[in-house]
Amino acid sequence: MQKLPETLRENVRMLGDLLGENLLEHQGPKLFRKVEEIRAFSKQLAKSDRSSDAHKEAVESLLESLSQVEDADILPIARAFNQFLNLANIADQHYFYSSEAREEDALDEILENLADTKGKDDLYKLVNELNIELVLTAHPTEVTRRTLIRKYEQVAKALSDLRRNDLLDYEVAQIKESLQRYIEEIWHTNEIRTTRPTAVDEAKWGFAVIENSLWHAVPDFIRHLDSVCRRRLGKPLPLGITPFRFYSWMGGDRDGNPNVTHKVTEQVLLMGRWRAADLYIKDINEVAGDLSMHAASHELLELVGEDSATPYRDLLHGLRNRLQATLNWAEARMNDPMLPEPANIIHSRNELLQPLMLCYESLHELGFSQIANGSLTDLIRRIHAFGINLVPLDIRQDGDRHVELLDELTIYLELGSYRSWDEEKRQAFLLEQLESKRPLLPEEWPVSDDSREVINTCRVIAAQPRETLAHYVISMAQQPSDVLAVALLLKECGVRWKMPIDPLFETLDDLDRAPRVMNALWQMHWYQRYIDGQQTVMIGYSDSAKDAGKFAATWAQYKAQEKLVSLADQHDVKLNLFHGRGGTVGRGGGPVEKAMASQPPGSVKARIRVTEQGEMIRYKFGMPRVAFASLSNYVLATLRATETPAPNPKPEWRELMENMAQASLTAYRGVVRGHESFVPYFRSLTPEQELSKLALGSRPPKRKASGGVESLRAIPWVFAWTQVRLNLPGWLGTRQALEYGLQNEQDTLKDMQQNWPFFNSFIDLLEMVLGKADTSICAHYEEQLVDKDLRPLGEQLRGDLEALAGLINTMKEQPELLENTPLLQQSINIRKPYMDPLNYLQAELLKRERKAGEISPDLERALKVTMTGIAAGMRNTG
Repeated sequence: MQKLPETLRENVRMLGDLLGENLLEHQGPKLFRKVEEIRAFSKQLAKSDRSSDAHKEAVESLLESLSQVEDADILPIARAFNQFLNLANIADQHYFYSSEAREEDALDEILENLADTKGKDDLYKLVNELNIELVLTAHPTEVTRRTLIRKYEQVAKALSDLRRNDLLDYEVAQIKESLQRYIEEIWHTNEIRTTRPTAVDEAKWGFAVIENSLWHAVPDFIRHLDSVCRRRLGKPLPLGITPFRFYSWMGGDRDGNPNVTHKVTEQVLLMGRWRAADLYIKDINEVAGDLSMHAASHELLELVGEDSATPYRDLLHGLRNRLQATLNWAEARMNDPMLPEPANIIHSRNELLQPLMLCYESLHELGFSQIANGSLTDLIRRIHAFGINLVPLDIRQDGDRHVELLDELTIYLELGSYRSWDEEKRQAFLLEQLESKRPLLPEEWPVSDDSREVINTCRVIAAQPRETLAHYVISMAQQPSDVLAVALLLKECGVRWKMPIDPLFETLDDLDRAPRVMNALWQMHWYQRYIDGQQTVMIGYSDSAKDAGKFAATWAQYKAQEKLVSLADQHDVKLNLFHGRGGTVGRGGGPVEKAMASQPPGSVKARIRVTEQGEMIRYKFGMPRVAFASLSNYVLATLRATETPAPNPKPEWRELMENMAQASLTAYRGVVRGHESFVPYFRSLTPEQELSKLALGSRPPKRKASGGVESLRAIPWVFAWTQVRLNLPGWLGTRQALEYGLQNEQDTLKDMQQNWPFFNSFIDLLEMVLGKADTSICAHYEEQLVDKDLRPLGEQLRGDLEALAGLINTMKEQPELLENTPLLQQSINIRKPYMDPLNYLQAELLKRERKAGEISPDLERALKVTMTGIAAGMRNTG
């Protein structure tokens, strides 16, 4: 098997040694020796064949070593292995985004190839039409504290600095000393949050990602894209090109989160304007420093005075004053909601762009093109990308909240119960009120607190500059009336612009119903006028997979998108599909290239909207170099999906997929819903009940305070199975699907695997999920935590997983999983010796706590550390 690249191996070794030196110094030789002993046994375990006697002996040796650990040492040992994993992740990420790993400029290559087939002019037009919308969602699965994230970024930067070939010996020594200091700081920092972050805290984290990384990566990437277009297409890109737009749910996603109120939304919007103004002021100071020349256009001199010695600086001084006024007002308004707006604050990006464009045009007019294309160009491109509040906010609300409000209203107005009306009557009522000029909402009426909150949210939307807000997303959308209801409430609360309303289709039934719902809406004359030919529809990945299993849900998502694309074409609607993808494969995650390549043909068309969730935000956009590469991947994937889409599935592929999906659905629901032991098994095997200790985010783990597994959110559902290394949400039911295909249509199945990117990508992602699983670890949890009468289900599930791995190997004609992706296999293997001890410790701590009812504060902290460490090792939580 291929070895890890030497640079990566050396960095992992160096960081591990530095952590070991820190342990020796601060924890003493006894604990250091114990950690090294555990690590040695764990490495033996990782190298052994699971079916061999050597494997059993290695497990026994590791467990014996762990059993001898004194209670006082459990926490530092858990912390040591947790930090080993985090440092290994840094080395891994640093390597795979380095020039050593990314030798070719894939963007240059694809533009060269597409220019030959499509033509330069058409390709240039396509590049200008790129519209990639990335929505940063509240990160309930980001288990790492912001304090530690910053320190990890410092470690990554030091690794990059060490690669420079012009360093003198003393500079190398200084960087290594810095690394040692960073690791010491990390060791003495509590990795567990003591309090649950608020929705405002989450928004601050999102703004920090913009400020520290994307603020730099976006103009850098557009500059690179422009350079490649000049070289391959013969002309530059327009100055205001915005292939990327960034949006946020942080502070706007109130679906099942009572902590996101209209006051929180207003505060986050103000905070965004404050942070944007602060960043723009810094940039303008830099640009003003660059624009020291005195020659300027007649138009510019007319504004600042013909005798101005520094006309550009004088012009920018006025803009800086307006930004400072905006900053001061936004900061004060957060403390005093009644504070009136000053006359000179910024309300739109055009107000920012106007003086900057005047400077830009003046410089070009006078022949100072190089100066114009410097920091001034970067600032203009930032304004186009980030607007006046960095990330316009989406509002998300459960559709039933709107139904409840309208039910209260119609009962109060003695019109009957809106909830009891059929769909036809609801639509007739809503359309009549939408066309009416009369107000519908009484000034005073006995509205419930929940419904009052919906109204107040809509009034916050009405009071904000249009550019600060984006879409209104309706969770659990089921009928056309769900969309019309939001339009009516926005109208009645004073929203004078046509806010895009995105129905979110989540469950299997909702996905099947989605084309009918949108077809009905697109036939309504009022709605046609409202959308003006533009529609965004959101496809839910998390809840559909939890509802139906990964295989059946993936096929349902594909079919729904196909039908929506066809209907949109019929109605002459420009459709933008909004993909609600999570971090894990079980929630729609995976490499963006595979995800885009597997989309139905015609569903991309140079535009796409995608959520970026959880730890994926940090992994993809946490550092400028990484963010640059991620932006490039998105452009590449979007261009390929637009110009070289996957083929339409053959009729025999469709028929087989339908039958396989049904076999998968039956098997999945037979276990999750039909097996009487499933719920008690899940709750006793996994740390699902204990996950609440981690204070992952502002949103409760359940949509309702009461309820069982069915009410559990998709994130803790996936997180719990990931912790015990079974990864069940990513594969359950798929064995039965593939067995059906192999037994009934083996040739068709092979044809699909070889010639259909949708199916091939699914199999590749499934293989990755299985490659990260470990049935022996899961069996240990079962032995420690699960009653004997429930264990037959565990044997069945582990047998399913192992049989599925065998099917994948048969289909791919390979001896073992990940045979054709050796670097991924090695990346998993390098983490295994550090994850296994954490799993064994976690099982023991769970056993102790459940038996005694509680454990000491230090042991409880150790339990939480094992959760964060395993999440780091798996590179996924939820």
